Amino acid sequence: MNKAVFLDRDGVINKELGDYVCKFEDFEILPHNYDTLKELQDRGYLLLVATNQGGLAKGWYTEDILKKMHDHVEADYLKHGITISHFYYCPHHPNFTGECDCRKPKPGMLLKGIKDFNLDPKLCYFIGDKLTDVEAAEAAGMTGIKIDIDQPLDEVLHLIK
Repeated sequence: MNKAVFLDRDGVINKELGDYVCKFEDFEILPHNYDTLKELQDRGYLLLVATNQGGLAKGWYTEDILKKMHDHVEADYLKHGITISHFYYCPHHPNFTGECDCRKPKPGMLLKGIKDFNLDPKLCYFIGDKLTDVEAAEAAGMTGIKIDIDQPLDEVLHLIK
């Protein structure tokens, strides 16, 4: 079985704007996390992203724009020797599409990652800037780590064994 660190997106790997990042031009990767993510990868952790993207349901941006943002992260990280194994995202919003199993705090995206990559949830972590991230992690049987918005991940590296 494999191990992984799941990452929330906005406020963890890219700059939080206070609401949805709707335009590619506003998408800014946080460079202070390169070394930490590389270290986690070197320790044998797969790196996966799990992010609520309710702005899709609201019509504020498109799947093409979201893909462009994620492709940008992938390319930028590769320049630093970092591989994101997969981006999971929930396109739903309860006010627009009703309830779903993937929108955090529900664990659907994490459970899909566990299945897709044959992960042992006891060896996995989910780093996020909201309590809903920690709740999703716990519901999936993994350890949740809450950080402050845009906090450098090296400040919580000691929590990951």
